[in-house]
Amino acid sequence: MRAVRRGLLALLLLAVLIGATVAWWLQRPLPLATPTVELSIEPGTSPRAIAEQWVQAGVQTHPALLYQWFRWSGDSRRIRAGSYEVEAGATPRDLLRKMVQGEEALETVRLIDGWTFRQWRAELAKAKALKPASQGLTDEQLMAALGAPGVHPEGRFFPDTYAYSRGVSDLTVMKRAFQAQRRRLDEAWADRAPDLPLKSADEALILASIVEKETGTPADRGKVAGVFVNRLRLGMPLQTDPTLIYGLGERFDGNLRKRDLTTAGRYNTYLNPGLPPTPIAMPGLASLRAAVRPESTKALFFVARGDGSSEFSETLAEHNRAVDRYQRSPARAAVSKGG
Repeated sequence: MRAVRRGLLALLLLAVLIGATVAWWLQRPLPLATPTVELSIEPGTSPRAIAEQWVQAGVQTHPALLYQWFRWSGDSRRIRAGSYEVEAGATPRDLLRKMVQGEEALETVRLIDGWTFRQWRAELAKAKALKPASQGLTDEQLMAALGAPGVHPEGRFFPDTYAYSRGVSDLTVMKRAFQAQRRRLDEAWADRAPDLPLKSADEALILASIVEKETGTPADRGKVAGVFVNRLRLGMPLQTDPTLIYGLGERFDGNLRKRDLTTAGRYNTYLNPGLPPTPIAMPGLASLRAAVRPESTKALFFVARGDGSSEFSETLAEHNRAVDRYQRSPARAAVSKGG
């Protein structure tokens, strides 16, 4: 009987010792091969394989210990796929909690207001840990992959900072930006002023892109939109340099010349009446709102003052004097009739 008691006591002491050891291990920082260890878990990966992958990635412990901890916790089936990282000081509890709660290690990419689609694609191409699924696709093929075949890509992506999991496709980020711009445009168009000389939300997007490129300071945005709306109402050419620059594309060397204003082209708003055929940049929310609810003004002209703001004029004579005052170029005054 005493032997049985001694045996039970020994087993109890052993269990206590094991429990204490496990509790100690769960609270101890995991040794790491590098200051930060990263792992991307694919959907359907088993808990055992996840434990082994963490060890292969640089968590310096036995994979069986991690796997048994995952099982013993009761949360092994709640581990989520995704990209994770652990830093020095992380315990086994911290590691499991990250995976169960989906605390992924995210990267970000920023789309700047006023960028062109070409600039957007270049930024995505160099974004960290983003799978280049769109590489080699033409703009037309890319838009088809996003579920918008036949849609011109310019202006169709909302400028914002987008967070993404490491290893995700760049098409995933593009789709989010595309859907965000469509949603913002629909909201702006639904709230448009009743007397706008615009026939559709697409025309509002085109105008917003021009306002985006022509506005040097936020305070002028509504008035810049008002000038272009006034011109559209009167049937005047918009005469805006950014559309010319967009039409020139890579041929633009930083300077517009008089011959550029007189050369026929789809984006030459000095020669062609009305709006250009597509947006010329990615407008932000403020420009979308300005395009559909422009400031009431009698101005038909404006010129940059050189400090980011603009001087607005109601007549060509006033405008030419403003051009001479702020740009001090009589030759420029002869051709600068728009923004």
